[in-house]
Amino acid sequence: MTLSDRSLLIILVVGVIAGWLAGKVVRGAGFGLIGDAAIGIVGGFVGDWFMHRFGVHIAGGVVGLVINAALGAIVILMALRIVGASSWGSR
Repeated sequence: MTLSDRSLLIILVVGVIAGWLAGKVVRGAGFGLIGDAAIGIVGGFVGDWFMHRFGVHIAGGVVGLVINAALGAIVILMALRIVGASSWGSR
């Protein structure tokens, strides 16, 4: 598998949007641009894994990717709060 410049840009943009959305849903202050992007990108993998496990299919295209990654990022942020990292991302 090779990543083109366009694919890498799409992954980064989706990660930033998904991380920002997850931060708003979970009501944190966010982790900044880089932190939100990292949470969103990892959330994309987590969201993809969960969606396939439960047999859920969301809209295709970039919108589906953002929704999928945002749901995964929300799961990650909630897990961080449960394990006691509730001050992460708060100001």
